[in-house]
Amino acid sequence: MAKHYLDDLSVFVLVGKEGNFTRAAAKLGVSTSSVSNTIRALEERLGVRLLTRTTRSVTRTEAGERLLQSIAPLLDKIDHEISVVGELRDKPSGTVRITSDELAAKEVLWPKLLPVLQAYPDITLEIVIDYSLKDIVAERFDAGVRTGGIIDADMIALPIGPPMRMVTVATPEFIAAHGAPSHPDELMQQRCINLRLATHGGLYPWEFSEAGQDFYVRVKGPLIFNSVYQILDAALAGAGYAQLPDFQVEKHLQSGALVEVLSDWAEPFEGFHLYYPSRHQPTAAFRKVIEALRLE
Repeated sequence: MAKHYLDDLSVFVLVGKEGNFTRAAAKLGVSTSSVSNTIRALEERLGVRLLTRTTRSVTRTEAGERLLQSIAPLLDKIDHEISVVGELRDKPSGTVRITSDELAAKEVLWPKLLPVLQAYPDITLEIVIDYSLKDIVAERFDAGVRTGGIIDADMIALPIGPPMRMVTVATPEFIAAHGAPSHPDELMQQRCINLRLATHGGLYPWEFSEAGQDFYVRVKGPLIFNSVYQILDAALAGAGYAQLPDFQVEKHLQSGALVEVLSDWAEPFEGFHLYYPSRHQPTAAFRKVIEALRLE
């Protein structure tokens, strides 16, 4: 197979998965017109249309769908074999791609993986912040990080953080001025700081447990953020009640800057796990990542 066929097919697979020339071009680091020209040239050589283009979307034709389904796994196999060849070098090398939410990336991944980068300069880490449950195989990630209770059964799940609790907190001054709730339902009458995640659409409901049964409370308030770090800053500023992971606010609870309420309704749940396909053949670089993240 001529080299340009392999390169062009790689571009086609990315466009076919993204369904968008602009996003594919951004991932490839080239112009949108370059990607469009590549696809057009490939279609001309094959003598068949692979993609149907409109001003709003790109969809796969029947031929395009068939080619995508047959070629994509082969290209993934080629990428993997090239990575494996890299293991023959003296030091682990190559790129390890991980999808993670913001909290795990900052509090777990970064502290533990910085020494890996310092020890193995030929390793490149790509950490993509995303709150959705990515199909890491389809998106060509090596692994993902999520809490243990929401990981598919066909994945290997490696604990990388201890169990945690979602705790409800506010400043002592705010509690003195507005009162402390004695039951989660009372939060609906309080000023609370909400979280909106793009993957969930609406505001994220606050979770509580009673006698082993989970229930949710939808709170209201003057502030809505899409980051738990912004919520923490607002809570410390006295803007209202917030619900955050216990280890994120631990030092503020110890200093007295924040006070926990409704602790009887905050039961522990599984902490962060690194998950990856059971059929995944780990490269030397990925094994170093696993070693660094594994709980002692």
